[in-house]
Amino acid sequence: MTDALVNGVERLATAARWLEGPCWVPARRSVVMSDIPGNRVLEWHAETGELTVLEDRCEFTNGRTLAADGSLLECSHGRRAVQRRQFTENGSSTEVLVDRWHDHRLNSPNDLVVSRDGAIWFSDPSYGIDLPDEGHPGEREYGDRWVFRLDPTGRLSPVVTDIVAPNGLAFSPDETLLYVADSDVAAQIRVYDVVDGCRAKNGRWFATVPAGVPDGIRVDASGRVWSSAADGVHVYDTLGTHVGFVGVPEVVSNLCFGDDDWVYVTASTSLYRFRIHDLPG
Repeated sequence: MTDALVNGVERLATAARWLEGPCWVPARRSVVMSDIPGNRVLEWHAETGELTVLEDRCEFTNGRTLAADGSLLECSHGRRAVQRRQFTENGSSTEVLVDRWHDHRLNSPNDLVVSRDGAIWFSDPSYGIDLPDEGHPGEREYGDRWVFRLDPTGRLSPVVTDIVAPNGLAFSPDETLLYVADSDVAAQIRVYDVVDGCRAKNGRWFATVPAGVPDGIRVDASGRVWSSAADGVHVYDTLGTHVGFVGVPEVVSNLCFGDDDWVYVTASTSLYRFRIHDLPG
């Protein structure tokens, strides 16, 4: 392994049981994230360093991403749905975008990305119906755990069906590749060719994290894949070669890129950040 890519790791806040789903919101200069067992949406404010509760009893939200209009797209374990969160003067409000595939309820959407055409791609493992602290008990109504694509017209289609426990998702910068974290015992990241902007084909192994399992993943502007792991954040180049490691003192669940070269990391009870330093060319 190469040297670490950063100068240091800073803990910003700690007040959770299991933090997940961080998203940098430029207009608010904040990181919005979930304390899943605590059933809360939290917001860390960069200007003040304050951690506030954006929503309590939020139905076990998990992964989220920023939509083109500045709203947040979120996964809700409790509602078994993908939803939109709009910021309001008094906080925020949510609306469900999809919660069924044909007549079957989704399992518990976990993470999501948005393509340039406005389609939402999301993973649907079963943590929210299997784990008491992450949702409500339930059945896998369609009998499996897939990655879906919700197109702008509202049509929902399965696009990845060969992963045991699909979790984090990320596109390559040109959206010709889709990376999917498999949080099963295989502990691997797989990569797929995106065909015609709406299908995922030729799934293959990309990388295996050396500690724990991959959960949330991100891809930077150079195409490098950043993955969560039990011991920190691992970085891979476009060929799947390990090029860097950032140690974090708690088990990492997810990460997101902010402004000013910051990387924000949710890890167990706390939110951390570090600055990218001397990324390999």
